[in-house]
Amino acid sequence: MSFVLDNSVALAWCFEEQQTPATQALLERLAESGAVAPMLWPLEALNGLLVAQRRGRLDPDRRRLLLRLLRALPITIDVETVDQCWRDISAFAERFQLSSYDAAYLELAYRHRLPLASLDRGLREAALALGLTVLGS
Repeated sequence: MSFVLDNSVALAWCFEEQQTPATQALLERLAESGAVAPMLWPLEALNGLLVAQRRGRLDPDRRRLLLRLLRALPITIDVETVDQCWRDISAFAERFQLSSYDAAYLELAYRHRLPLASLDRGLREAALALGLTVLGS
């Protein structure tokens, strides 16, 4: 595992107009050394693609293809997310005014002392405040 993957980066890989040299470099890094994400990541990725489909950004076949591609990536799902919810995730959400979902990514990066790959400004700022390395920009 080389970094914690936030859904904002994963979804950027799915839409050409959102891809940047930084997000593409993260995809290459992921292929080489893997990443880790909290248990909620698959649900968040699915939801992002469903919303994009509803808004006409992709059709059902493309959504299914992207889901298969995301699932095939070397991403380890953290099984401790639920246990952390009641303690550290809650504390991080309150301290940094984050959603519980964003706080789950932050907690995971903090617990494992891994860089956090995110395009979300609030999440990036919270990670920097904790002394974490932030990737993606």
